[in-house]
Amino acid sequence: MSEGVDTVGLDTPPRLAVDRLLDDRKTRIIVCCGSGGVGKTTTAAALGVRAAGRGRKAVVLTIDPARRLAQSMGIDSLDNTPRRVDSVGADGGELHAMMLDMKRTFDEIVEAHADGERARAILANPFYQSLSAGFAGTQEYMAMEKLGQLRARDDWDLIIVDTPPSRSALDFLDAPKRLGSFLDGKFIRVLMAPAKVGGRAGMKFLNVGMSMMTGTLSKLMGASLLKDVQTFVAAMDTMFGGFRTRADATFRLLQAPGTAFLVVAAPEPDALREAAYFVDRLASESMPLAGLVLNRVHGSGADGLSAERALAAAENLEEGCIVDQESGKAGLRDTAPEAVRAPAEGPETGSPSAESDTAEVGEDRHDPRSGARNEDRHEARTAGGSAAETADDAITVDVITAGLLRLHAERMQVIARERRTRDRFTSLHPEVAVAEVAALPGDVHDLAGLRAIGERLAAGVPAGA
Repeated sequence: MSEGVDTVGLDTPPRLAVDRLLDDRKTRIIVCCGSGGVGKTTTAAALGVRAAGRGRKAVVLTIDPARRLAQSMGIDSLDNTPRRVDSVGADGGELHAMMLDMKRTFDEIVEAHADGERARAILANPFYQSLSAGFAGTQEYMAMEKLGQLRARDDWDLIIVDTPPSRSALDFLDAPKRLGSFLDGKFIRVLMAPAKVGGRAGMKFLNVGMSMMTGTLSKLMGASLLKDVQTFVAAMDTMFGGFRTRADATFRLLQAPGTAFLVVAAPEPDALREAAYFVDRLASESMPLAGLVLNRVHGSGADGLSAERALAAAENLEEGCIVDQESGKAGLRDTAPEAVRAPAEGPETGSPSAESDTAEVGEDRHDPRSGARNEDRHEARTAGGSAAETADDAITVDVITAGLLRLHAERMQVIARERRTRDRFTSLHPEVAVAEVAALPGDVHDLAGLRAIGERLAAGVPAGA
């Protein structure tokens, strides 16, 4: 059994022991991947905060453009330089955070691996400026470069990477292959040929041997863009080998034992479907998977009351306690006060009781003792009114109770649905360790919230479960 995993029963997936993973000094890189909107950024930040609190010197690298990480850590903004997070760390632990600046990382590579004049030519090249600012796949490759840079500096003993959302979260695994295919492709070889031949011979080769090719490319790309691409390729020629070498080295680093991948998901069908894709893809690339973090899992401290029983009790209260009545008559309570029902029955006109009441009223007008009898009747009416108010209060309590029971039933239905969805995933991947993180009442927006998430990560099970 690998580090960071606790074994449990046969019907339950192994539990991901997050603290054990963070405490293992052999773990140097943790990569959080998953689909969008499942809490990867928050998970990465919470892992960093908890690791620093347990004595690790950690840095969190986010590739997600969301700014929540900086805000939750109390930093004005994040950029391409790691920034220290204040008030975080214990026993020598520290936490730094940064957000990948794709263009700045590309510029740093050019400045580090080209002489001054050539670097200035590359940085000023229009094609390079477009490539470095948003060319497809550039972000993922630059993430590989930045990860390699951080690992080479050895200033931190734990690097936590927050990846882009959706399936592009694993595109950085393909970056070295795509880059190699691009650099070794026929298109690049054609554009590099004149520079490799050099001088007038190169121009002659370009004008004679490539006239048809460049004519077609000029129509497709425009003469100016083609010239910019050729100039860029010629200037970058000496750096291409370095790109390939570093990307391949970083790819091997991701496969090394010191790396751990965490797939982050929510207990929803689409998110866990994506998580299954990630798990399969990581296995095919021989990447070390630590486990699944299942975020925003609902629990209940009153799960002994099922949804069915809660709904039945709510209906019972709303329909006049039909289940509890001895007479079986809906709408009437057997225990209703006599004083409440009496006024509703009322005497009929001309009945003996009505005549008796009239006689008493007539006597009251002349009999001095009538004042005492009036007071008695007033007290009786007041008692009847109080009983009616008590009955109204009881009905109000019943309505509120029924509403709470229905809310509980909805919560239990959500819990059951989430468990079924989780069980479908674990039945397909029984070997994957799982940490379930209880849902918080609100969004995480500060260090206290990140610490709370860290505690839930360490617990591995939702509150009330």
